[in-house]
Amino acid sequence: MTLLRLSSQALSRSRFALSPLAETLASMKVLNASYCDPWLAPWHARHQAAFRAGLDADPFAQGIVRLLASTKWLPSHVAIPPTTGMRTTIDSELVQVARISDTEVRCELEKSVAHSWNEHDLRWLTGRAWAARTADLFRHIWTTHVAPDWPRRRALLERDVTYRAGLLAAYGWPHALQQMNRRSAWVGTDAIRFSDRPSPDRVVGEDGMQFVPVAAISAGTWLCETPPASYALVYPARGTATTHPHATPGQALGRLIGTGRAAILHELQRPATTSELAAHLGLSPGTVGDHLAVLRNADLVTGTRIGRRVVYHRTKTGDLLTNPTPQ
Repeated sequence: MTLLRLSSQALSRSRFALSPLAETLASMKVLNASYCDPWLAPWHARHQAAFRAGLDADPFAQGIVRLLASTKWLPSHVAIPPTTGMRTTIDSELVQVARISDTEVRCELEKSVAHSWNEHDLRWLTGRAWAARTADLFRHIWTTHVAPDWPRRRALLERDVTYRAGLLAAYGWPHALQQMNRRSAWVGTDAIRFSDRPSPDRVVGEDGMQFVPVAAISAGTWLCETPPASYALVYPARGTATTHPHATPGQALGRLIGTGRAAILHELQRPATTSELAAHLGLSPGTVGDHLAVLRNADLVTGTRIGRRVVYHRTKTGDLLTNPTPQ
């Protein structure tokens, strides 16, 4: 069992963050596979052929993508904690990727090969400046395949953070960490179980942990580390396996309260802010705000202020109207 140990100060300073680098890595794994979650199926269909053509034309890219997609050991130069929390950019992360020496890159890739469930070799690791070439590959995949879909994904990621921040404010970290993955769990008062595999405990620095949702996968987590004691836990955003961009609410409810308000009421099975709802439903914030005002006056939704944001969720009446048949 692998534990991440946190002091009370580290726990108090732990926070959520976003990582375009982690989202790009998850997207590489998905595009390398022949299947994906339904909510990403249209994106997968649009991008996979070009992605695979790019790999076929570049042995270095093909080698590293296939290794990263089939190993339990992600090399440290592509598993880096975010630099600026929720405002982290791909540029700031790729600067860190590119600065790793060739000696360190080879050492990490050899560990990845040793921990892979497929057969690999490193014959494709030719030339020099492997970290810089890796950064260039990630930048290309981000720009070509991920960035066009980033607004939709970011809205989902922010909703996950909003949901867990609400749990944190109400119940503390143990509840906020629930269901991040099948193996992670709070242990005692000062540790997080990261994996069932035996490994030395990690001691988190006084600046605390970062928790980083990704949208491209619905299962699996990985740990990012920057010595001596900076850690980030990457996990699947809540709802990625069930959210579908073209899902529509029941027609009867739409006729009763209007299709826009019905869509918002259905979306609020997971709490969200006005901007998150607008991004996810493709509506203007003003339109969503008007609909929320009507739903709030009808006692179908209510809002809770968390910091500078107001997070909306359904009331019991809203739940009954949306799901009239008890489950």
